[in-house]
Amino acid sequence: MNNIGGTSKYIAFIDECGDHSLDKVDRDFPLFLLAAVIVERQTYTETIIPAVGRLKLRYWNHEGVNLHSRDIRKALGAFAFLQVPAKRTQFLGEVSTMMETLPYTLFVSAVRKDRLSERYGQKAKNPYDLALVFTMERVIHFLETSKQAELPVVVEARGSNEDKELERVFYTIMSAGTFYIPADRFKALSCPLVFRRKPDNIAGVQLADLCAYPCARHVLDPGHANPPYDIVYKHVYERGGVNGWKVFP
Repeated sequence: MNNIGGTSKYIAFIDECGDHSLDKVDRDFPLFLLAAVIVERQTYTETIIPAVGRLKLRYWNHEGVNLHSRDIRKALGAFAFLQVPAKRTQFLGEVSTMMETLPYTLFVSAVRKDRLSERYGQKAKNPYDLALVFTMERVIHFLETSKQAELPVVVEARGSNEDKELERVFYTIMSAGTFYIPADRFKALSCPLVFRRKPDNIAGVQLADLCAYPCARHVLDPGHANPPYDIVYKHVYERGGVNGWKVFP
């Protein structure tokens, strides 16, 4: 479902980190995480999109490169130049500065798949469904306290079947509510879900991507030095006793 027009004050962008399947749990990365970034539409237009574009044009002759966390870490494709230590240090420093100074609000929902399976066995719910519920329970608090009833939600398309399932779960939340949030509160909102593919080069989705992996590494190894996490965590939602950071179980 795609909406036409741009009337909302805010826009949300969601990206994921890890595999949501419980059939096989990677011992080295037993985690599924959603990162949702909410930005003001005007700020997105005037500040965020230009900042992302300027960063790209300092390193490439066009802004068509996707800032993809995995490719950056592994120096793949357009990021092969990061194999040179000096260039890597410079580039990561500029990315860190951008992520620290840009205005956005972050919501992180992480599901430890190993603990989920151990605790609930066959009754364990899909990690993606759980993470989406946790995210929307916190996003609705943001909207209500901001006195806003409209929020387009942009996610990266993953495939026809996966997108249809996500759409089903999302609109079930919006129509039926959750265990903690009654349906009437969600029904008062307009949150059209929009799927866009990576080649569309959506700046907001790339911000969410750059937030997701550092947060995932912190959940798995909180004692390890993690400067990118320290930077993005400053943007995590905190208002009225509600925190935008959730790890389950």
